[in-house]
Amino acid sequence: MGIVVVSHSRPLAEAAVALARQMLPGRELAVEVAAGTDDGGLGTDAVAVSEAITAADSGAGVVVLMDLGSAVLSADTALELLDDDLRARVVLSPAPFVEGLVGAVVVAAGGADRDRVAAEALRGLAPKQAHLGAPG
Repeated sequence: MGIVVVSHSRPLAEAAVALARQMLPGRELAVEVAAGTDDGGLGTDAVAVSEAITAADSGAGVVVLMDLGSAVLSADTALELLDDDLRARVVLSPAPFVEGLVGAVVVAAGGADRDRVAAEALRGLAPKQAHLGAPG
């Protein structure tokens, strides 16, 4: 099971991954980052995302989390660059970026399958909503 983090900012993505990895002492998990531009600027790149998906894939599936806007578009475009078999194992998650990533890495490291990892990522906002209440 692999996870890909797509962000406009490499420092933001790396910080989110570092935070999530704090939940995995002594455990390994394939987490790839596709973030920023080659020159260190802000942006996303569908080719970089497709390469990260390929690198994260072990045959068990990949969950992709994106920060916002064009990161979603880049991830969606990246799917078109993958072969059909790999594309079928990828889930683009609408989960919250940081909270979803933390939940996803915890259950993925515990051996959960792609669908369970994607479901856990989606529940990322539940603790805040339970504490603060949903806006209405």
